[in-house]
Amino acid sequence: MMIARNPGIHFTLSLVVAWFAIQSVEAGTVHGQDDVFQGNGFKVGAVTQDTAIIWTRLTARPDIDWDATKWPEIKKPMNPALPEGKQISDMLGAIPGAGGRVKLVYQAESSKEDAKSIVTAWQNVDPQSDHTYQFGLKDLKPGTKYQVQVHSRALSGKIGPVMKGSFWTAPAGDASADVEFAVVTGQDFPRRDQGRMGHKIYPQMEKLGLHFFVHTGDIEYYDKPGPFATNVPMARFKWNRLFGLANQRSFHQNTSSYFIKDDHDTLKNDCWPGQKYGDISWEDGLKIFKEQFPIGDQPYRSVRWGKHLQIWLVEGRDFRSKNSLPDGPEKTIWGKTQKEWFFKTVNESDATFRILISPTPIVGPDRNGKGDNHSNKAFTTEGNQLREFIGKQKNMFVCCGDRHWQYFSVDEKTGVREFSCGPTSNKHAGGWSNDKRSDMHQYLNVTGGFLSVSIESESDEAAPKAKFKHYSVDGKLLNEEVFEAAK
Repeated sequence: MMIARNPGIHFTLSLVVAWFAIQSVEAGTVHGQDDVFQGNGFKVGAVTQDTAIIWTRLTARPDIDWDATKWPEIKKPMNPALPEGKQISDMLGAIPGAGGRVKLVYQAESSKEDAKSIVTAWQNVDPQSDHTYQFGLKDLKPGTKYQVQVHSRALSGKIGPVMKGSFWTAPAGDASADVEFAVVTGQDFPRRDQGRMGHKIYPQMEKLGLHFFVHTGDIEYYDKPGPFATNVPMARFKWNRLFGLANQRSFHQNTSSYFIKDDHDTLKNDCWPGQKYGDISWEDGLKIFKEQFPIGDQPYRSVRWGKHLQIWLVEGRDFRSKNSLPDGPEKTIWGKTQKEWFFKTVNESDATFRILISPTPIVGPDRNGKGDNHSNKAFTTEGNQLREFIGKQKNMFVCCGDRHWQYFSVDEKTGVREFSCGPTSNKHAGGWSNDKRSDMHQYLNVTGGFLSVSIESESDEAAPKAKFKHYSVDGKLLNEEVFEAAK
């Protein structure tokens, strides 16, 4: 197994080289900050059968500063957000970064006593990238649970805390494995529902023993108050604060995760390339997201999770046309290259169930007057193209985010089946009402919660099943749809 850094991953260190590098670095002493912590824990992302990326960040505090200065109530985002004489590090929720080094120790879970740990060299976190570092793992075993330790040390040489966790790799493409994952959308710090712990859904999802997790975007809102994030330091502050919450930290340290960005966590509501939000440029928005999440180099991805499941994670911001342009064959959300990739890889797949996970709806229905997704009139041409293609596929479904209510809808023309997961808290739910159920809706509930999907195969002779379950924020089952694989 070998280790690298992302972005610009280059796999360079064997176990032996890593061991000698560790001894060399440990022998020296560097003067600097005395204490260092990992107040944001770590995230495990971009997981395949044999690769993964581990993200971490060094901090000057072990957790959120709950006793610091409260943010003033400001209704207009272009007003100065900081009180006079204050810095971001003085404010409620701050987890300032810190210089130092990190190293990774990991091994496959095994009943064998001789199971070996892989140890990386100490690596400097990057102060220009919010004191973060991303380890690229290679040559992992498919369908395997790995135990992880992220070690830290200050520039002074003082050893910091060790963060522990675990994650699953994807099963081999020919393995008849049962898989369960969850999908969420829409969360932010002000609308959390468990105080200093964070959001209730994370402990509930942990109870399910998920193999992986997908956040479909709007993970945080730059363009919502408390404070507005109109520059890069403020954007980083909002990420650090959100992932300093205990529930989020615990979950991501023990769950393979895929992260997709949408409008609010790229720049602002319904944004497209070339726009700005305050002092944050479009390029800044893309760079910050890659800095804060282990996603790899390609924004759209497909991953095989065993014989019976393949997922597609698509990018809805990088390649889109302006929402305001007239609809037509050239107007796009996905872009030509991504769309061709999607059609090609879906046609080539022999997975029993194929699931598109989209940051925005493909089917809907959505509110009148909206013009940002494929269920809106503004993108009718491309929406029809995608729905017609998906509708012709056997055992294919769509899971989407962006909408602040849960639903299961079936497109009346093409038969495409779409599940909206709903937002992460009840405070975040809205924009629709339960009395607006249409013929398309098989299930509708304006509530917070999450969606789980399980792929189950009882035997080689029995047809595999896909189960889609909507849960409340408290983990109560609200709706279940079961589909037996069509031959």
